Amino acid sequence: MKSLFSDEFHNLQQSFVDMGKDVSRQIQMAIEAFITHDKSAAQSVISADQTTNHDSIDLERMALELMALKQPVANDFRAVITILKASSDLERMGDHATSISWETVRLTGHPQIPTVNTALKDMSQQVQNMLTETLAVFNTDDVVKARQAAKLDLQIDAAYVRIRHQLTAAAKQDASVIPTSESDLLVARLLERIGDHVVNLNEATIYQATGEMVELNLGKRQPGLVQDLLN
Repeated sequence: MKSLFSDEFHNLQQSFVDMGKDVSRQIQMAIEAFITHDKSAAQSVISADQTTNHDSIDLERMALELMALKQPVANDFRAVITILKASSDLERMGDHATSISWETVRLTGHPQIPTVNTALKDMSQQVQNMLTETLAVFNTDDVVKARQAAKLDLQIDAAYVRIRHQLTAAAKQDASVIPTSESDLLVARLLERIGDHVVNLNEATIYQATGEMVELNLGKRQPGLVQDLLN
């Protein structure tokens, strides 16, 4: 892959990582706005999604130009294609952060469930930590660390199940929180989906390094592993 250690490829890699960091910040802002019912902050996340979409288009343009102008050999071509494909996962994460923000706009004023708010904040932090580790691995082609980062999704899957149980119990105890519980469940589900997209990035890292297409979403392949974390 030495032939791709050029300014153009480095810029492509850096643009991808920068986009990932921006998406991580959007996730954090979206959850904080949701918990605090901050419509203004939620609107900022919604507006930022346009930037994420433009970043995704720019990455695609950079990747296509690099392939057309540099005519990379097989391994180098695979590295560019990996970033091209992975950028769509980042774009979808940004979409999910935007969906969380729209829930803030819709739900503001309804009673909150403090224990669930805490759980959502913790779950969001898990997602951000996983994304941070994944972006660091993406630049190193470290297959072992990519697999380790992907395993963090099990904790996120377990967090989703715990929140679902909390919401069911809260709604049974107090029917007035049902609108809130429905919205909380959607937000938890969106965070869980973001985790799945981060898993995809780790799969892309392994593909870039080895050419092997793997399935790293253990929560889907082996649901019993999530149940083990709940016991």
